[in-house]
Amino acid sequence: MAATVGDFVLQRLREWGVEQVFGYPGDGINGLVVAFGEADDRPRFIQSRHEEMSAFQAVGYAKFSGRVGVCMATSGPGAIHLLNGLYDAKADHVPVVAIVGQTERSAMGGAYQQEVDLQALFKDAASDYLVEVNVPEQLPNALDRAFRTALARRAPTAVIIPSDLQTEEYSPPRHEFKQVPSSPPGFVASAPVPGEAGLRAAAEVLNAGQRVAILVGQGARGAATEVERVADVLGAGVAKALLGKDVLSDELPFVTGSIGLLGTRPSYELMEGCDTLLIVGSNFPYSQFLPEFGRARAVQIDLDGALIGMRYPTEVNLVGDARATLRALLPLLSGPTDRAWREKIESSVASWWGTLERQAMLDAKPVNPMRIVWELSARLPDNAIVTSDSGSSADWYGRFLRMREGVRGSLSGTLASMGAAVPYAIGAKFAHPDRPAIALTGDGAMQMNGLAELLTIARYADRWSDPRCVVCVLHNNDLTQVTWELRAMGGAPKFEPSQTLPDVSYADFARGLGLEAITVTEPGQLGPAWDAALAADRPAVLDVHCDPDVPPIPPHATVDQAKSMLEAVLKRDPAAAHLVWQGAKTKLQELLPRRRR
Repeated sequence: MAATVGDFVLQRLREWGVEQVFGYPGDGINGLVVAFGEADDRPRFIQSRHEEMSAFQAVGYAKFSGRVGVCMATSGPGAIHLLNGLYDAKADHVPVVAIVGQTERSAMGGAYQQEVDLQALFKDAASDYLVEVNVPEQLPNALDRAFRTALARRAPTAVIIPSDLQTEEYSPPRHEFKQVPSSPPGFVASAPVPGEAGLRAAAEVLNAGQRVAILVGQGARGAATEVERVADVLGAGVAKALLGKDVLSDELPFVTGSIGLLGTRPSYELMEGCDTLLIVGSNFPYSQFLPEFGRARAVQIDLDGALIGMRYPTEVNLVGDARATLRALLPLLSGPTDRAWREKIESSVASWWGTLERQAMLDAKPVNPMRIVWELSARLPDNAIVTSDSGSSADWYGRFLRMREGVRGSLSGTLASMGAAVPYAIGAKFAHPDRPAIALTGDGAMQMNGLAELLTIARYADRWSDPRCVVCVLHNNDLTQVTWELRAMGGAPKFEPSQTLPDVSYADFARGLGLEAITVTEPGQLGPAWDAALAADRPAVLDVHCDPDVPPIPPHATVDQAKSMLEAVLKRDPAAAHLVWQGAKTKLQELLPRRRR
């Protein structure tokens, strides 16, 4: 039996199978820290450099393990710092439990030091379940419900424990009025399947289609085999929302790649030309990249009935598990006898990979950032986990990283927060210590918090059976994505006081921590640098000096965007001549005669 409340909390975490808690200490959780000290490193306390990073590490762990990520912070400022990561979990539907300290109960309401109304603070981020524990008897039910809710609703939850309660003697709930017990920890996910009528209605729509497109998101991750079989039967092409980038291998000839602003031309053409759309496990929000309303009949499959039918006027909505639903649907499907649509898709995909290679190999000053990801794709270990930051690194990740079966990848997809790639990679390494992790990040995100988290990587590398954790920094001294948004959306030139970053050697910083460190200043160095980093016996940092003026132009750029870019150039953008030249060269590769690879 646990002696204190703090002891019981850790005991319950162990019973839930929690192996590590990502956190940062403070006197608001001193009672829990004492319990960790007496818990024989079970669970392990993984100390980040900042509570926001703890939350992101928990999100990365949950994304790549499929289990609950747990983060912990002290009261007041520590709790506040967790919020960004918890909102990331909420936006991307990831199960995370936050355990947060609070000032002593006797001081609450007294404007005490570090007293913050945590229930008000977390009520949106942890809206699915939020509780403050004020007596020991609450604990089993509070903790268990936090875990079960996080798993059932794929959402962050929070448990607030005042600091003085943590050191009190634990006493379990009694079998009496106004006491709430709990069953032993455990959760078995269901795989619901829609009824026969819904399946037949969906099959009728899909079988009537002659040019079927499939859009998959992260909700289809466990249904890759079924998606592939459905695509074969229907003669369909498959586009991937950014969070679903690792659902299907890009080696499949009918997979058109990412969709949207970071998408590919084959995905754009797939949506432009289809007469029927099947959406599986995706809440892709940019409806302008889907077929024009009313032009395509549509079916959607999603586990969350609250989100279904929101992005496109779908004719049939099936609420159910993607894998189980597709399995039930398959016997009812019969595709078109004419395979011209499928052949057109495959030809477009093959040609597009050739276009991307030509774009990646264009000269730039000094290195073309597209080539960074292109060279990585050719060298990806079969079991690699790739994380990307927001910003221009997400452009190149979304378009140029060629996923293979067995490779995982993710980023802050919906919140699109800067600074997630490195802590995601750390979380991934604790989820799979035997797999290499690779983080693609810009120097803006690296300066924001990635440099500090290199300390965390160096500290815990000896806990990973495969020590490879490669951080690749796209070093261009510019907040590139925002700079391009200023140009393309606002018609404004680059505003250097806000966009230019101080120069720093990320390799020198990493080398000082004992990490493998490689600086790349010429394109010919890229391939050997990736080889060295992926063969290293320790974590590595690739510091790649690249060109900020290589444009992340979508293959379906609008006339308005082109006009805004021209306006920015005419307003004396400091890089006007170079960016026009790089943009013209890049776009020209799409216009060259298509050839199969």
